[in-house]
Amino acid sequence: MTVALENTTTTTIHGDRVSLLRVLGPAHVWALGVGIVLVGEFTGWNFSADKGGALAALIVCWVVGLLYTSVAMIDSEVTSTVAAAGGQYAQAKHIVGPLMAFNVALFLVFAYTMLEVSDAILLGDTIVAKAGVEGLTHNSFIAATIVVLAWLNYRGVLMTLNVNFVITAIAYVSIVVLFFSVSPWTQGAVLKLNELVTPGNALPYGWIGVIAAFQFGIWYYLGIEGTTQAAEEVRSPARSLPYGTMAGMITLLIAAAMTWYVCASLMPWEYLGITYYPLWDAGKLTGSPLLENLLFIATLLAALASANGCINDAARAWFSLGRDRYLPSWFSAVHPKYRTPYRSILFLLPIALAFAFIADLNQAITFSILSGVLQYTFMSINIMMFRKKWPLGSIRRGYTHPFHPLPAIVLFSLCVVTFFAIFLGFGSQLIAMVAFYFLISLWFHFYRYKFVRRGDQFTMPWPKPQGY
Repeated sequence: MTVALENTTTTTIHGDRVSLLRVLGPAHVWALGVGIVLVGEFTGWNFSADKGGALAALIVCWVVGLLYTSVAMIDSEVTSTVAAAGGQYAQAKHIVGPLMAFNVALFLVFAYTMLEVSDAILLGDTIVAKAGVEGLTHNSFIAATIVVLAWLNYRGVLMTLNVNFVITAIAYVSIVVLFFSVSPWTQGAVLKLNELVTPGNALPYGWIGVIAAFQFGIWYYLGIEGTTQAAEEVRSPARSLPYGTMAGMITLLIAAAMTWYVCASLMPWEYLGITYYPLWDAGKLTGSPLLENLLFIATLLAALASANGCINDAARAWFSLGRDRYLPSWFSAVHPKYRTPYRSILFLLPIALAFAFIADLNQAITFSILSGVLQYTFMSINIMMFRKKWPLGSIRRGYTHPFHPLPAIVLFSLCVVTFFAIFLGFGSQLIAMVAFYFLISLWFHFYRYKFVRRGDQFTMPWPKPQGY
């Protein structure tokens, strides 16, 4: 039958199966990717200075930027070809197999949920620090942030990402304003980089410190791959996903470079490596109340944009598991009016709240990074299998990334280095998380997989892979 939905085109619904709406364009993809990641410029990346010094933070900014450029290139090709909700989960399902797909979906859900938790903690702590009221805690601000953003996601993806576009743009502009306000072309006027980063303290722990800094260097760009979660709601995946993702990556590389330059030129690495508010502190150190307040507001907006996008992405990964019966199909329900995966959004809400109240910012960031790097490792293997099974010319691709297989090799190599860096700082958490994914894989293989309708989960009209 045909029903008219508010603010949408008329849509056909077959039986009780309601699909997600295709209403997004490249700007929304950009807003989703950059919105999730930009908070990493406002906090998180600077902990890499604690691991290896200010120069190490710059080195990993560019080296990890290479890692994420490889992620963006690979994602743009595979997702524009497998345009389905769930992003990397849908890719794994079609290219590798069910067990890998199940794990990849969990990587996504855990990475985005813990990133959402980190954002909420940051927002609450920032407000408490600004208020300076004795006895005021961040709990009420954390709860309000997560609940209000869940409600916004419940009400519709177009409204959610329109909001993300606006607040992400404002937060990004604040970095540009700060950069040009401190006369970056005139060292010594405001900035003191040559005094703060000297040959004697540039790499206080040597090159092992650079390796250790990879752990938090990931935070510069963590989440840009979230653009793929909107693949089923994009009007033209072959155009919007590559353009939005690559434009987002370029945007973030510029923001990361400007952020490091200003912060490292205003704060000694010992302080830069421990503060939770590097850009807000930079605004304070300029002596301008206007810049201080601008960066305070921008820190809040960046945290809101990131948490907003994380709720969107985690819910769609969970929804995809339910739709394919990897989890109970109850989670695959789509709201008849708002056309959102509302049950998945509501289910993940108390989980995010629980973690937000029991974890601190460092722990939440680390758990998000761990799941993210596991997912990136899969992507390097996935693209190799994709090109081998369906060579160029065998199926229609929305975008073909250049230089294959170099990006896959670079991505895998840098993931290995990052795992080693995480082991140096959080070895027990790394082992615990790998053990968790191993046990949950056994549960899926021996219990849950029998409920999967194997013929229904493959939705792409592709020929049989080579060597089948």
